[in-house]
Amino acid sequence: MAERAPLETKIEVNKVSVWYGETQALRGVTFDVASKTTTALIGAGGCGKTTLLRALNRMHDLNPDARVQGSIKIDGAEILGQGVDTARLRRSVGMVFAHPTMLPSSVEDNATFGLVAQGVRDERILRDAAERALRRASLWDRLGGDLGVPASSLPDDLQQRLCIARALAVDPDVLLFDDPTALLDPIAALAVEDVIARLRRDHTIIIATNDLQQAARLADITIYMADAEIVESGDTPLIFNKPADRRTEAFLAGRSS
Repeated sequence: MAERAPLETKIEVNKVSVWYGETQALRGVTFDVASKTTTALIGAGGCGKTTLLRALNRMHDLNPDARVQGSIKIDGAEILGQGVDTARLRRSVGMVFAHPTMLPSSVEDNATFGLVAQGVRDERILRDAAERALRRASLWDRLGGDLGVPASSLPDDLQQRLCIARALAVDPDVLLFDDPTALLDPIAALAVEDVIARLRRDHTIIIATNDLQQAARLADITIYMADAEIVESGDTPLIFNKPADRRTEAFLAGRSS
């Protein structure tokens, strides 16, 4: 049997540390992410999962108290250096948060916000892009093609799918999800998970989640974090069934805070 070709590396994180003022929120984190794989970040609240996600598309630039050291490369290009176009970076590395945030306008305006910000004004291009993104987020059929409804009128689960569509409309390579189903009931959460699962074919995905079953269902690789550091990482079945570190084992068994 022929050996499977190694996967191309998409993201390289090397000795990344983050501070908020005097508080260190991430300590020397190092790991790689292969292209078009899904990586789950697990760990107790405050362990550094969200901080790590924010470093991957320089969201910390928006916080004057934040300081980042280390190296993050995407497709071999350093993203933490001076002169990086952060607006372009955030289009390539989209992020979906736990709390869906709607613009006070229509579904279509929300879906195409990123394209309009890039200067796209052609109504047909915007409409087509909105339809593609909404279909990929399993929202088009739910709306019956009516893109003029206020985004804020949608229930929480559909608002979250609209946030996914908004990220997809600008054609990102990488998608970051920060506990994307935290506010949803189990049925709605599974529907959003199904969207994420289908996006795995075309995107490199990193998801920070407090739902261990979600990590087990979605992720190829799982990284367990504690005290702002990576404790252990590896293939998801191995992490969940035979962790190498006793701290990982204790966390998965519910014996650590």
